[in-house]
Amino acid sequence: MQSSLSGTLFLSKLITQYAHLHERTVGKHAEEYIRQLGIRTGEWIETFYSEKSEKWSVDRYAQVIVDIKNSIGGHFRISEVHPDRVIVKAEGCPFGEVVKDAPHLCMMTSSVFGGIAARRMGYGKVNLRKRIAKGDAGCEVAIYFQPTDEEEGVVYENLPITPDNGNPFIWDEEAVEALGEELRKSDEMVVKLLDELESLKQEVDTLRSQTNIRT
Repeated sequence: MQSSLSGTLFLSKLITQYAHLHERTVGKHAEEYIRQLGIRTGEWIETFYSEKSEKWSVDRYAQVIVDIKNSIGGHFRISEVHPDRVIVKAEGCPFGEVVKDAPHLCMMTSSVFGGIAARRMGYGKVNLRKRIAKGDAGCEVAIYFQPTDEEEGVVYENLPITPDNGNPFIWDEEAVEALGEELRKSDEMVVKLLDELESLKQEVDTLRSQTNIRT
């Protein structure tokens, strides 16, 4: 028997299943969608903590990213704080266990953390060292504020900043066209998949008919 149903669980399952289906249709491009959305979402979230022009200390940055995650249902904590990097760990994901249905949603964490670092600290490089979505007992994320070869990661720098009173979710024409092209490819793949399924169904029906004739 499963745990009790709640609005959070329902929405988490809905989002992860949508993300899973999207990844099945567009492949590796799904992660880029999440990355772009995370960058803009992070910029929006920042407005809950300070004015856009305010630069943050490393301690302030660490406190904010942990608070963001915990405010939306995660269980994050600061592990290490250094002048050039921050390490945070988590025992629980905002999406809960259902995040395992769509591990590429972890790119949301990377892009929110990395985007905020780029805007507030001047540079961000994020390595998702451990991930609940991949079967680890907890998450561990390293965010660097300077270029480094110490470990791999996704780099965030020179990000556009929405003007004061602007809306980070208003997508520029170039971005919309690029995403639209990917959606077109996605639709074509879905149609192709449906055609293949129909063809397979016809083959199965034919085999059944032949079997019935023989018997």
